[in-house]
Amino acid sequence: MAKDFIGYQALTDSALRGVVRDALRRIEKSGLIGAHHFYLTFKTHAEGVDIPDFLKEQYPDEMTIIIQHQYWALKVKEDYFEVTLTFKKLPAPLHIPFNALTAFFDPGVQFGLQFRSEGEATAKSGPVGVPAPETVAAAEAPPPETQAEKPVPPQGEVVSLDSFRKK
Repeated sequence: MAKDFIGYQALTDSALRGVVRDALRRIEKSGLIGAHHFYLTFKTHAEGVDIPDFLKEQYPDEMTIIIQHQYWALKVKEDYFEVTLTFKKLPAPLHIPFNALTAFFDPGVQFGLQFRSEGEATAKSGPVGVPAPETVAAAEAPPPETQAEKPVPPQGEVVSLDSFRKK
């Protein structure tokens, strides 16, 4: 195969991270609508990630957060987003660069993206058909009226991306 001097993989990866940025910008302005909610998986020790130390210790490689019922102070910038979630009943501000993301999934509409990490030359970015996760824990517990609709795991528990990555 010929050498790609243009860098199509990097261009595609950047464009798809823009999809995530734009989706977050929409909920920053008007909140979540309908069944939309987001699972965002990121490398916890990637450059620019700023999360509490107890989360870095508990999730030394990768962490999945859910933006659904209880999130605060969502701010979306060109290269990163910030959001406050609760873990162990304590508010935790998170600063996550888009380059740290490894996956994005909106189970409300069955839309998902996977991204290659730095150094993963063989992995491909792009849309994926991702099955709905059977159990992915949320950083925050939903309001009581929604708990009857669908069970939600305990607060602050985060699972591996492998539980909802298409194999």
